[in-house]
Amino acid sequence: MTTSSSPTVPFALARFASDTGPVPGLVVGDRIRPLSAEELGAESLNDFLAEGEAAWDRIAALAAAGDEPAGAAWQPLESVTLLAPVEPRQVLQTGANYRTHVIDLVVAGRAKQDPRPIEELREWAADLMDRRAREGIPYFFIGLPACVVGAGEILELPAYSDQHDWELELAVVIGAPAFRVSREDALAHVAGYTIVNDITTRDLVFRQDMKDIGTDWYRAKNAPGFLPTGPFLVPARQIADPGNLRLTLTVNGETMQDATTEDLLFDIPALIAAASETMPLLPGDLLLTGSPAGNGLVHGRMLRDGDVMIGTIEGLGTQVVRSAAARVPA
Repeated sequence: MTTSSSPTVPFALARFASDTGPVPGLVVGDRIRPLSAEELGAESLNDFLAEGEAAWDRIAALAAAGDEPAGAAWQPLESVTLLAPVEPRQVLQTGANYRTHVIDLVVAGRAKQDPRPIEELREWAADLMDRRAREGIPYFFIGLPACVVGAGEILELPAYSDQHDWELELAVVIGAPAFRVSREDALAHVAGYTIVNDITTRDLVFRQDMKDIGTDWYRAKNAPGFLPTGPFLVPARQIADPGNLRLTLTVNGETMQDATTEDLLFDIPALIAAASETMPLLPGDLLLTGSPAGNGLVHGRMLRDGDVMIGTIEGLGTQVVRSAAARVPA
């Protein structure tokens, strides 16, 4: 990917609430300022993302300019209400894409009826995953864009289950439309990256009334607010190697997930190439890359009223999500 020749000042994009509606903002350090359509050079954020590197060059120049032009309305970041930093038309989610995570799940699912020792089961599952990485294809399913919310919104835990779980994920934000692109060209279609916590209701993942039909991702993953996103959209040019980023998630201060994207079975170019084979990926769309080991299912502890989740991905910032029992009963 090309990079700007402007002075290097790390920055990100965000969206924040105002009396007139969502406003795109430039984030530098602990400050944010609104971006006009003239500064974006586009009528919408998705139009901006479609333009590619030239669009990022304009914003990089604004970041480097600091307080110029005079009157730029910088505010403390903590003084605004951040929204989801993107407005996707499509949300594509990747299942079973972290090697260690999938091994954990396979072993947990088979241990009760399989007489082999756990270590032997893990070796068998590891061989299965390595063969899948060599010969298989990514596993995708669809999320609802309506579930994408700012991380600052309270996550209401629906009362129809007590099995709501966390899944910290690196999310790719699409720039130029991608349709049947090759692995070699895939990263040219990435505008940037953000953080998503892909909340899942575990006891609804598999249908109990028709087990042969398999998974029910609509009911398991698409309650209101189940995709806390952000707080920032970080341009791809600032992430040197998305294939080697550390992800950590704590719940009430206890570390639950701690991994790197090196553990991905299918890397980002492979995911984009495979996903775009079926349907064009559009500017602003989210492609979730999967969640590493350490979900509540493995820890034997699901989300409860009052839990605070803090998710961090290297280079992308930190997301804080607070959960609460649903105000509307089942």
